[in-house]
Amino acid sequence: MAITPDHIRDTLTAYMDAHPTEKNFLAPAIELLDTHAELASRKEFRGHATAGALLVGDDMHVLLIHHNALDIWLTPGGHLEPEDATLLDAALRELAEETGISGGITPLLPLPVHIDVHPIPANTTKNEPAHQHFDFRHLFRLTGERAVTLQAEEVNGFTWRPVGDLPDPTLRHHVHTALR
Repeated sequence: MAITPDHIRDTLTAYMDAHPTEKNFLAPAIELLDTHAELASRKEFRGHATAGALLVGDDMHVLLIHHNALDIWLTPGGHLEPEDATLLDAALRELAEETGISGGITPLLPLPVHIDVHPIPANTTKNEPAHQHFDFRHLFRLTGERAVTLQAEEVNGFTWRPVGDLPDPTLRHHVHTALR
């Protein structure tokens, strides 16, 4: 069962209720939903939802992967797929696909720890124009092994960094708050 616009709207609404200072930042996603945009579709180039996974070990380090196409360090994540029932499911699937880690993972919050809006540059090889991602980032605790097997088509490296090294101050704050 695919992720529905109602699930995306409900998740956004609950997140904004918990973080009212972020309502203006997330307004573009709500505005698109109000136009009946299919935010679960990667072909919606006004902007679409993605799912990310912040995987934290017992040592308070978070897993980052080096993304081939964007040439930057990110948390694992990516586009939604038709088989994803929820945004949380999509985040878990992306984590497993990009890192090979699929066991010993526990979600720490029922809602995303953070929702980010960021631009994605045009990709001529995929015939995709520049667009926005609404990235629903979920927080997970790793209770198993740190054995990482990278998905070479998308990822070319990984590192475990202290939570305090996360570059986005809002994300860093939300993760610290959730882990207390």
